[in-house]
Amino acid sequence: MQHKTETKAEIVLQKENNFSEWYSEILKRAEILDIRYPVKGVYVWYPYGYKIRNLVYGILRSLLDNEHEEVQFPLFIPKDELMKEKEHIKGFEDEVFWVTKGGSTELDIPLALRPTSETAIYPVFKVWIRSHRDLPLRIYQIVNTFRYETKHTRPLIRLREITSFKEAHTAHVSRADAEEQVKKAVALYKSFFDQLAIPYVITQRPAWDKFPGAVYSIAFDTLMPDGRTLQIGTIHLLGESFARTFDIKYEDKDGSLKFVNQTCYGISERCVASVIAIHGDDHGLVLPPKVAPIQVVIVPIVFSSKEESNNGGNPVEEACVTVYEELKRAGIRAFLDNSEDRPGAKYYRWEMKGVPLRIEIGPRDLKTNSCEFVRRDNPKKMHVPLNEVAPEVKRTLEEIQVSIHEEAKEALRNTIYHTDENIKGAENSEEKMAELRRKAERGIVSLFLCDSERCGQELEELLGVSVLGEAVYETEEGEKSEGECMICSRKAKRVYVARAY
Repeated sequence: MQHKTETKAEIVLQKENNFSEWYSEILKRAEILDIRYPVKGVYVWYPYGYKIRNLVYGILRSLLDNEHEEVQFPLFIPKDELMKEKEHIKGFEDEVFWVTKGGSTELDIPLALRPTSETAIYPVFKVWIRSHRDLPLRIYQIVNTFRYETKHTRPLIRLREITSFKEAHTAHVSRADAEEQVKKAVALYKSFFDQLAIPYVITQRPAWDKFPGAVYSIAFDTLMPDGRTLQIGTIHLLGESFARTFDIKYEDKDGSLKFVNQTCYGISERCVASVIAIHGDDHGLVLPPKVAPIQVVIVPIVFSSKEESNNGGNPVEEACVTVYEELKRAGIRAFLDNSEDRPGAKYYRWEMKGVPLRIEIGPRDLKTNSCEFVRRDNPKKMHVPLNEVAPEVKRTLEEIQVSIHEEAKEALRNTIYHTDENIKGAENSEEKMAELRRKAERGIVSLFLCDSERCGQELEELLGVSVLGEAVYETEEGEKSEGECMICSRKAKRVYVARAY
């Protein structure tokens, strides 16, 4: 695509002070999404943004393909199938897009554009599953889903067309096997988000906020720069609920018919949004090397024609080409920027696009047979011999990946506030509640809450937060897991609360 030359002076937005505007500008300037499509909540991927998306989902596919088979189910769901699972559809009924005509002809049965695919997939599971030998069954698809979002839409975060929804569905002979699959899914998601350098908290959602039709729901949340949490992954134990609705049975070893036990788990392009939002800075994207379309950009520093050799060649550009070809042979995603733009304009462009490493080669470097490495994640520069470029690039990219991840994890740790106090009704409770509200404006609060929906709703109103749920799988060392409910003083478990998207 054609790029206009820009200068650093054009970046006037600060991520810390105005995240919303910063985020919109970065999507445009770094060419991630074009928001000008004439339907609210629907956006167009630019080529560069789509490359990031494909690298992110490539990691996800590589993890899933170890045990799962990729499939693709139809977009349309007949209304009678969608309405079979009433508890499930109750959670989506206000968000469904309906197709009621084919041309000018009214359809006998309205068709829903899938808000999620349980009711599309499970009638087919009934056909596929006959015997215990057919189990476990593990499939996934990456497709678009549609939800009539009435709240404020935001690119990659709150959409009417989710273009990259990964949903996995599994069926097992027993509840114990299904719960073991939930644990595997948690481990898979941890590996995925670790490779994106995205920090997270893992919670079991409250019973009143679980996935419709699930026994329980596990969620991964991360903290965005504006202090709100973003749900980036969910895992649901479905038990036999959908199996009973869609009559999904298998013949056991003893010849008896039994209902399967199921799980499902999903991730949307919010995973891309979190990469952009958490790692970026005032100059643009900061991409972890694993998902950077261009891992290294090579910039020749050419000042005048005096550098040209007698045969008309340019030794600086020739050295750059040599380095570029060496990096490509080493499997590194490299780009040689030999455009006519000034070096400063090139620096700006590739900083905006989040390229993890820049290599500069000029006449002075050639005199010492070296080049200069400039990292995107910090101002650190280093000189590297030209004959060591490829191994040093690999080492530096690994170092950048780890550094970005550690910085993000530390930032999250510093924004989780832990309290063991039963504040409501205590002396100075108003002042302490006000302090908790202030903490929740910029981070996550960890406190004790019972499983009563009434207590949960009261706490949400008091603090202006959402209850994310019980902290599971990972807790701070030495942290108490049980105490007295913040609201009613009954026995309670530790939960996370925060302002949420």
